Amino acid sequence: MDHAAAGPPDAQRLPGCYRHPDRETGIRCTRCERPICPDCMVNASVGFHCPDCAAGRTGGNGPAPAASRPRTLAGGTVAADPHLLTKILIGINAAVFIAVQALPSSFLSDMVLIGRWPPAPFVPTEGVAEGEWYRLVTTMFTHEEIWHIGFNMISLWFLGGPLEAALGRARYLALYLVSGLAGSALTYLLASPTTATLGASGAVFGLFGATAALVRRLNADMRPVVILLVINLVFTFTWANIAWQAHIGGLVAGGVIGYAMLHAPRERRTLVQYGSCAVVLVAVVGLTLLRTAQLT
Repeated sequence: MDHAAAGPPDAQRLPGCYRHPDRETGIRCTRCERPICPDCMVNASVGFHCPDCAAGRTGGNGPAPAASRPRTLAGGTVAADPHLLTKILIGINAAVFIAVQALPSSFLSDMVLIGRWPPAPFVPTEGVAEGEWYRLVTTMFTHEEIWHIGFNMISLWFLGGPLEAALGRARYLALYLVSGLAGSALTYLLASPTTATLGASGAVFGLFGATAALVRRLNADMRPVVILLVINLVFTFTWANIAWQAHIGGLVAGGVIGYAMLHAPRERRTLVQYGSCAVVLVAVVGLTLLRTAQLT
């Protein structure tokens, strides 16, 4: 029986991924047509894109037009590293923590929400009431105890990564900062004016609220999120020296903003998403002005 002549062994081999040449693949980027392995594939409306095309960088056929780039669940641009901002936020918190340990106590006193650190009786018009509104932000990145920053950063990593991937960087950053500001404002309004507060808990609880909105949007099982949230709320109201106001303020703001970002109608998506952030910011300003008027 005659047999067809066999070609060279390499003739049947698949091409290697353009980023990982040792990995054979039959998938190509639908934009630049470069071969991509499963680790490099980014879901697109049609097929898959390579990380460069997904991020808008120059690919085989030039940069991807902004209007045709793949989008996240909330309409943001898909990034090659969907956790980059979460890493940066953790890095900022870590850098401030190191500075707190290394610099004189006056540095920490300028970072906390109200007055000075360590907490002690002082004139209640110190801090935000004197016009130092920057404290509403700096307190979100300030920790003194290792257990405090450790718990907050672990929570930020596990909650922030999926949210950053689902929302996109700009929307995720807006959610984080506005939730943290809402936590600071409610603490300023309700906490004792002789108690200095600090920590990223308000922003982290905002991520809890947005995570609940994300799970609902995906029609996934809500029970794990609810159980985890309940456990954290129990600690919030039973442990000493915890600013529950920051937790509740951040949670409510994060839930509202997260729901708006993930359920906004496509034709008015940007307006609804950033409009919700603006509404919460107006509330932050209003609460801050109200409390300042009470203290001065």
